[in-house]
Parts: sequence; C-alpha cells; structure tokens
Amino acid sequence: MPIAYCGIPAIPADVWMRWNFDPAVLLALGLLGLAAHRAGAARAGWGAVAVGFVIFISPLCALSAALFSARVAHHALLVAVMAPLLALAFPKGGMGRRALPLAPLFAVHMLILWAWHVPAFYAWALETVAGYWFMQATLLASAMLLWRAALRPGAEAHGIAALIGTVGQMGMLGAIITFAPRPLYFAHWLTTESWGLSALEDQQLAGLIMWVPAVLPYLAVAAWLGLRLLATPRPAR
Repeated sequence: MPIAYCGIPAIPADVWMRWNFDPAVLLALGLLGLAAHRAGAARAGWGAVAVGFVIFISPLCALSAALFSARVAHHALLVAVMAPLLALAFPKGGMGRRALPLAPLFAVHMLILWAWHVPAFYAWALETVAGYWFMQATLLASAMLLWRAALRPGAEAHGIAALIGTVGQMGMLGAIITFAPRPLYFAHWLTTESWGLSALEDQQLAGLIMWVPAVLPYLAVAAWLGLRLLATPRPAR
C-alpha cells in the first residue's frame, strides 16, 4: 500500500536508497535553522534541523511506511526530541511575554497524540498528503508549546508535573498498543513480513518503543528541572 507522502513501503533490499530529497522540506528545514541562528539559538535550532532531517529526509520516512514501529519512532523523535529543541530555540511565542497555562497545553497535546493513534485517523493521515502534514504539524506544535511552558524559568514544579503526566499518558497508550490482541493499523498488515515481523509483532514493538525509550527525554528533563528547583534560593522568612 503506497503511503501518500512517504511512497511505497521500504523493503530491506532498497531501504538505504530511499532518501527523500523533497525541496520544500529541505527549504523549510534550512529556513528554520537560519531563523534559530538569527535568534541566537544556533545550537538548539540546528539540532532541531538535524532531527527533522532524520525524520523527513532520511530513509526513516520510507521505513515508517512499512513498519508501524518505525512510525512510532518517528513520532517519538518529533515530540520528544525535535519539539524541545525548538522550544529552546524559540522560547517566546507570538503572545510575547504572556505565558500560556500548562494544564490546557498538556490536555491538548495528550488529545492530539491519542487521536492520531486512533486507527481511522492514522489511516487518513497516511492516505493523503494533507493528512500526513496535518498530523506532523499538530503533533509538533502541541509538543513544542508544552515543552516551552514546562521549561519556563520559575515554573519548575508545574513543568515537572506536566512532563511526568506526559510520561504516564504515553506509557498508557504504549501499553494499549502493546497488549492489543490483534493488529490495529491496516496500512501495515501486508508490509512487515519482509522485515521478519508479523503485523502484530511490529505493533507490539511499536508499543514498547512508546512505553520505554520515547519517555526517557521527559524523565531526564523532569529530573533536571527537579535539580534546578532544589538549587533555587528560597526567600528568607
């Protein structure tokens, strides 16, 4: 089954030839890096560009058309690595100094993440180019806003709560995917055998990726925020 944006699912014999040199994506990534450089956040900005290159340009795009586990790895890189780097590169949004509250940002990101793993919505995102990019944009934007609020100086306690809450809900979604008794995503029913996996085994691997490695950046940053909170001087009584 061809995927609208990533094309024919990759097979082991051709995966390393399946680079996606989409001029529009390359231009967007280049402009993103330049914008971060001009904003004085070159390291975080170009780091985000490098992750975007892996997600959208490297053979991961074609591999994620074949394996749901690769698609989940793609999503993990998008929301848990690229999004916080963008939050560091662009710590202020269009609302200037006004900070968006964390609780609704957490809820919106959670709803978006879960919605895109509903089989019908997931299928639509793979079947149309518009759906594919709407998935990427909503996941990345909601994650970036959440990370930006969680990393805001002076909001460490709330940031820790939001990140730990994200770990919990991602772990729950990963568990549901892992322990589902049958394959849920028909786009991958016929594309996993060449990789030595049944569709159900691929889905179980995807759930484990979301359950464990995908949450490690959240736990690491939550621990760092905890250390920053402990190091903050308390006002004298």
